Amino acid sequence: MTRTAVVAITKNGIEIARRIKARLPEAEIYVPAKHSDSGADINWFSEQSTQLVAGLFKSHDALVCIFSLGAAIRMVAPYLVDKKSDPAVVAIDDRANYVISALSGHLGGANALARLLASILGAKPVITTAADVNETIAVDLVGREIGWTIENFENVTRVSALMVNEEKIALYQDAGERSWWAGQMPKNVTTVNSIDEIKAPEFKAALVITDKIVDADVMAKSVVYRPKCLVVGIGLHWDTSRDTIESGVATVFQEKGFALASLRNIASVNRGTPVKGLDEFSAQHGIPVEIYEKADLAKVEVPNPSEAVARFEGTASVSEAASLLSSKGELIVPKQKFPPNLTVAVCRINYYSPQA
Repeated sequence: MTRTAVVAITKNGIEIARRIKARLPEAEIYVPAKHSDSGADINWFSEQSTQLVAGLFKSHDALVCIFSLGAAIRMVAPYLVDKKSDPAVVAIDDRANYVISALSGHLGGANALARLLASILGAKPVITTAADVNETIAVDLVGREIGWTIENFENVTRVSALMVNEEKIALYQDAGERSWWAGQMPKNVTTVNSIDEIKAPEFKAALVITDKIVDADVMAKSVVYRPKCLVVGIGLHWDTSRDTIESGVATVFQEKGFALASLRNIASVNRGTPVKGLDEFSAQHGIPVEIYEKADLAKVEVPNPSEAVARFEGTASVSEAASLLSSKGELIVPKQKFPPNLTVAVCRINYYSPQA
């Protein structure tokens, strides 16, 4: 849950803060103790406001300052790090006429918060980020709400500038959800059918949405997004080690040209007891594991069933069947064997038809 702190320093500010909390009950209100009316809905503080705000800036995801923008900037300025880690900061005037997105508008969510608070208060949101005022693609937000990650964040600032200046930009997508953008593309963005088209000098930059490894020339020119669209099925013994799993998965992805950043989850069979190596691999990489019963795996049609596996496991397939069952997609890497006791298969989730 997002932790939001609302700081008010006047009587009008207290009333505004309470209007916010009435709609956002998880918000925490902080007010100087000198204004205390003994309300249990407010944290009455006795330290200096600058000291309080410093602590809240470090401990919360969003900070709403019901006082001047200038004062808010002075208070948080010594603690700024970067747009990827700083919390959202929003400033509201003492009459709730304006709600200003002051810091971390995109990644921190200040723009969205400002719009929400403005709707609650009947105020005017003030948004100054170029992508928003120009109604174009916010490069740093593409796919963020659906779990995509950016592989080369160092290119975001440059490509964002080219986007808002309406330079010609290529868009290439061969994996992941299509729902990341609704409506018509900006006029300066051209969808290309081949990733190699991006290398044409007419394109100043590109947005690349793929689960495949991208070559250096394309990477240098683009922002590369990794949708979570690959599912790895694993057949293993109870004593298969983390290192064996790590080596097998890495080998398959490297040989087949897939990006590990697009791995959504691992799928395997229920062995009656947790497999230590699988749990360790999951914890190390932050990749969830889905476990299926043998009877459910046995119902899945696979291209490479094994009679031997069926005799010993009660299902003719583990890796292929588990990946198909978990992804509900298509098998793109049939089972690969890694002696003595590991098989790996890969499926891609079908979010859209290539002909659509």
